[in-house]
Amino acid sequence: MTQPPVADDKPSSARFGVLALLFVVYTFNFLDRQILGILAVPIKAELKLTDTELGLLGGLAFALFYTGLGIPIAWLADRKNRVWIITVAFAFWSAFTAACGLAANFTQLFLMRMGVGIGEAGGVAPSYSLIADYFPPKERARAFSFYAFGIPIGSALGVLLGGVFASLISWRAAFIAVGLAGFVLAPFVIWLVREPARGRFDAGEKGKAAGFLQTFAVVARKPSFWIMAFAASSSSIINYASFFWIPSFLGRSFHLPLHEISYYFAALLLVGGVVGIWLGGIFADRFGGKSKRVYALIPAACFLVTVPASVFGVLSPSLTVAFSFFLVIIALGLAWLGPVTTAIQHLVPHHMRATTSAIYLFINNLIGLGLGPVLIGALSDALTSEFGAEGLRYSLAAGSVFFLVAAILYFIAARFLPRDWHA
Repeated sequence: MTQPPVADDKPSSARFGVLALLFVVYTFNFLDRQILGILAVPIKAELKLTDTELGLLGGLAFALFYTGLGIPIAWLADRKNRVWIITVAFAFWSAFTAACGLAANFTQLFLMRMGVGIGEAGGVAPSYSLIADYFPPKERARAFSFYAFGIPIGSALGVLLGGVFASLISWRAAFIAVGLAGFVLAPFVIWLVREPARGRFDAGEKGKAAGFLQTFAVVARKPSFWIMAFAASSSSIINYASFFWIPSFLGRSFHLPLHEISYYFAALLLVGGVVGIWLGGIFADRFGGKSKRVYALIPAACFLVTVPASVFGVLSPSLTVAFSFFLVIIALGLAWLGPVTTAIQHLVPHHMRATTSAIYLFINNLIGLGLGPVLIGALSDALTSEFGAEGLRYSLAAGSVFFLVAAILYFIAARFLPRDWHA
């Protein structure tokens, strides 16, 4: 079933409603993805897991199929109805999120998290492509930033709802409740979103959907794409690790009960994430027209400041001081999303956008999500013999080096962006 495209002559006022609905889907994407972090404490106790096993559940179990299937699904999205792909993906990952609540051991929970990853592989790249066809170039950084609000808001809701359900009922009830809610909402996407004409705001661009090899050949000649992809991967290693492990860190190092951890961390994610992402989009739209380098320089500067903030925040013995630094870390650590996502869309013609986004997401998530939580978890296990419960604190502090690597790579990418930008 293919829906009629929207009008091509000018931006439709309906585009804001579409963006809002895609944001809701992305919010559930991260709610279902990050809820495991707050539930790690009761899950570890009931299933008797190590930090390494928890890290595998939080990263590799999800990333295995999420990254691998993202490219073929995006290839399909460059050819077929993107709205249908997003709808089916939403229903699929929601069903597996609910199934996580039925897992009886590590293996079963690992398989259910793999199912969540399979479903979420069909959510982001098609949405990126849709947003680019609903918003003109001068508004895209802010549109992508609004869409990216799904990351902090979804993560915050996952932490809050997960903590409340686990405290009042059980961790299993948390998975089942959020999974069923997403499954019920999924049909609204196909009912309310219309498939737009591709490239409707990109004057003069023609062409049918490109094959994977054709798209890869284009991005292979653009150094900025690869440098930004690995810069995003580096920051994602510690960002995903922090999102997953900070709830456990607050319990071990500051001895907070689960419900207090959920309120504390949800507030951090919501305030810091929304402010940082929105400012990144505003600055990119305002100054990107003067120099394309801005799209890489904004995240470079943010990550440079994030390095000392991360070290001081994690090592601080004061919860109040740690909270202040964590706000800075989350805000600056997510400000890159609007500028970099926009830049990736503008490195290729419109008919290659979904596949290009999937290649970028493959690199980012395979490295960042696949390695981040398990790397910090393994390091925590290694340091526990010497530092006890504080081993997680020092493993998170050591992970701050990845912010520095990301800053350096973005500074390098800024040199190539003007040349690589697709005219």
